[in-house]
Amino acid sequence: MQVDLPEIVAEVTAAFEHYEKALLSNDVATLNALFHVDARTIRYGATEVLHGHHEICGFRSARSPAGLARTLSRTIITTFGRDFAVASTLFDRPSIAGKVGRQMQTWVRFGDGWRIVAAHVSMMDAPPST
Repeated sequence: MQVDLPEIVAEVTAAFEHYEKALLSNDVATLNALFHVDARTIRYGATEVLHGHHEICGFRSARSPAGLARTLSRTIITTFGRDFAVASTLFDRPSIAGKVGRQMQTWVRFGDGWRIVAAHVSMMDAPPST
């Protein structure tokens, strides 16, 4: 298996950046479209456990658009072959002082493009500044 083929990393990076833009602008339709439509698709959030595309869409439509601004750091996208990837990033939200967010997404290429099949978002205390 080939890991991190440059053209595949570029494709997943573009999909990841598309997701991030949709998240920051609260583009619910795009966010929903980027998750694979399946009952086995999972999103574990900072305060929610969502099983299936239907639950994820319900969360997105009910979520407040306030406080979504964030800054990413240490983003790593690793691809495995031509159809599977993991995107990991840390984020800082001004609305949540003293915390650092962690996000991981599992992406799979389907006939209609790259889609998220599993995601995990969590928060932890920010490490002390040195």
